[in-house]
Amino acid sequence: MDTLYWILIVIGAVVVAAVVAGLICFKAGYAKRKRIAEAEIGSAEAEKVRILEEANKAANTKKKEALLEAKEEILKAKNDFDAEVKDRRAELTRQERRVAAKEEILDKKTEALEKKEENLEKKDETLNRKIKENEDREAELGKIREQQFQELQKISGMTAEEARAKLVADLVTDVRHEQAMKLTELEEEFKAEADVKAKNIISLAIQRCAADQVAEATVSVVPLPSEDMKGRIIGREGRNIRAIETATGVDLIIDDTPEAITISGFDPIRREVARLALEKLISDGRIHPSRIEDMVEKAKSEVEASIRQAGEKATFETGIHGFTPDMIKLLGKLKFRTSYGQNVLNHSIEVSLLSGIIADELGCDSTLAKRAGLLHDIGKALTNEVEGSHVQLGVEIAKKYKEGREVIHAIEAHHGDVEPQTMIAIIVQAADAISAARPGARRENLENYIKRLTKLEEIAGSFNGVEKTYAIQAGREIRIMVKPEVVTDDEMPLVARDIVKKIESELEYPGQIKVNIIRESRAVDYAK
Repeated sequence: MDTLYWILIVIGAVVVAAVVAGLICFKAGYAKRKRIAEAEIGSAEAEKVRILEEANKAANTKKKEALLEAKEEILKAKNDFDAEVKDRRAELTRQERRVAAKEEILDKKTEALEKKEENLEKKDETLNRKIKENEDREAELGKIREQQFQELQKISGMTAEEARAKLVADLVTDVRHEQAMKLTELEEEFKAEADVKAKNIISLAIQRCAADQVAEATVSVVPLPSEDMKGRIIGREGRNIRAIETATGVDLIIDDTPEAITISGFDPIRREVARLALEKLISDGRIHPSRIEDMVEKAKSEVEASIRQAGEKATFETGIHGFTPDMIKLLGKLKFRTSYGQNVLNHSIEVSLLSGIIADELGCDSTLAKRAGLLHDIGKALTNEVEGSHVQLGVEIAKKYKEGREVIHAIEAHHGDVEPQTMIAIIVQAADAISAARPGARRENLENYIKRLTKLEEIAGSFNGVEKTYAIQAGREIRIMVKPEVVTDDEMPLVARDIVKKIESELEYPGQIKVNIIRESRAVDYAK
């Protein structure tokens, strides 16, 4: 306890001593800081005085410099103004001189114009005098011309109307000569270019469309296994043959031809039904009226299926789609239709392919051309059922099934019934001619062939100046001999064109006909 007391006393004494020492140090520091602050304040006052003096000196210097610069600017502006005034005065002087010079020039021009006016007045007087003199001379010349005209009439023995008619006739002859020469020149120029392009296009089209060159022959003959079968087909009192003819709508011709029956009928589809039915009956061996009806119905079903398949095959081969089932059926019927021995469906497919190739070469719509080519003979599917030409029927069918206007026009124009107005119609017309006129595509009977050649020679011989005509190359060319004293060289192109137009309007023919006119003038003499 006493120790703690003494410790506390010692600690208190130390604290008191520390506080006293701190107060002494603080008092001493405060006095020192006060001295330092007073010294700094004194030096700051001196620095302030020095800065103010230097600022006054700098301000005076700047003021003097500003005054000098202002004086220099004023002097420079005065000099510039004096120079500008001087330049303007000089420019005004030049303008005054130029105006004076222009006034002088104008005065000279005015004088010159006055002189020209005087000269023009003098010339007008001279011109009027000369005009009057010319009028007097023209009147005198008119009298002289009238006298000369009367003397010419007396000398020539021709009136004015006769001389005018002769002049017009000579002028017409000259114009026809120039027309024929120009026509010949243009035709040669066009042919030289058109033949090359046409040959290239047609040769390429024919090369790419490889088709058979043998005409199809429709033979409606059914072979029989034996002669006994004829009696079975005829039946008791002819009931079987009458049943077949009634069910099929054809006539059966049983003659002396061994082991064969000929089917006669105007409708090729009916002939096909009868042929299939007979073959089935012969194969089955049971021939009686009820069996005949069954076989005919089966044959009709098979023919209908064959027609539909043929139509679908045609659209597939040509790549043309979007036909209605009725239109496909009509296309299939063309399989059983022939023209001069050429199968119409195969011909239509070939025309479609050729039209597409030619259209591609000419930059036209090949799909549209192929569609028009495939349908161009569609009317032949109904020619055995409805009256009218196949062109008219084809147009009606196309309109009925909502075909495009260009397709309808191509069908209508492919035989020249109307003038072709579109490239598609011209292409189809050309493709039809290529397919029908190629060697072996068609055949015609001898009687029609001779009639066509005779008519061709008659048309050519009906023109004035034609001496002889010869149809050669199976009617593909006609050579015409003309009288040289009637037809001149210049008139030959015109005569050829007239003959061509008449052939096109009066004669029906496949392909094209070359008109070759020959004129020969000979001079013969004998030395004695």
